[in-house]
Amino acid sequence: MYPQGMTEKCKVIALTNQKGGVGKTTTAANLGVSLARQGKKVLLIDADAQANLTMSLGYSRPDDLPVTLSTIMQEMIDDHPFDVAKSILHHEEGVDLLPANIELSGLEVRLFNTISRESVLKTCINEVKKNYDYVLIDCMPSLGMLTINALAAADSVVIPTQPHYLSAKGLELLLRSVSKVKRQINPHLRIDGILMTMVIPRTNISKEITETVRSAYGQKIRVFDTQIPHSVRAVEATAEGKSLFAYDKNGKVTAAYEWFGREVMEIGKKQRKQDRTDCIR
Repeated sequence: MYPQGMTEKCKVIALTNQKGGVGKTTTAANLGVSLARQGKKVLLIDADAQANLTMSLGYSRPDDLPVTLSTIMQEMIDDHPFDVAKSILHHEEGVDLLPANIELSGLEVRLFNTISRESVLKTCINEVKKNYDYVLIDCMPSLGMLTINALAAADSVVIPTQPHYLSAKGLELLLRSVSKVKRQINPHLRIDGILMTMVIPRTNISKEITETVRSAYGQKIRVFDTQIPHSVRAVEATAEGKSLFAYDKNGKVTAAYEWFGREVMEIGKKQRKQDRTDCIR
């Protein structure tokens, strides 16, 4: 048996950082495809009203989609029957997507007056998680109600951050928020690690800030071995509505995301082993 709130099969990961422009959406899409290429069933959830994940996977007009995450969550808030499966899009690169559009921004306000407002997204995910090995939630760049919902639904958190001074400084606030959700809402939540993105390896500032993050947080929180290099190809792939695996299969950023997918899977294996040991005790 597993601890309450966890299943052996599916792992829910929230990719979050309240600072925008740190490669969070690119990481969500390419981690998802990387895991799918290794035989895993993956659901990507776009929990950002800007719908960047939805558009980066080729759905260029998200406001025209008939059913999105906001539709499903609104039906749940109104206590209407809902079918999460009917809103899931099946992408040609082997991942599924629960898309978003601008309607999600209005939903954030409505959540404040909702009973069990922190667990609406969790209820939604629980309807379909039996069909997947991984659910990846691309959070909006804020610490609002939708991000709280994502953290309440997640088993773990991955924090993409750039090797910039302000990005590193913002980590403290994010880590405090994760800690608060763990304490008050989701006691099983853990941080899988900090992923350095858009790294220019040979620059002093990249090295210095990466080392600062490792020394400040590395004893308590994993800083992933994989680093995602800076590349214009990642921006081009997003504009084309493709993952890097489809757009630039031999590129250095693509290789980095392939390694990152393996690292995430390895963490999952170790955690499941540890949870089994804890249960036996």
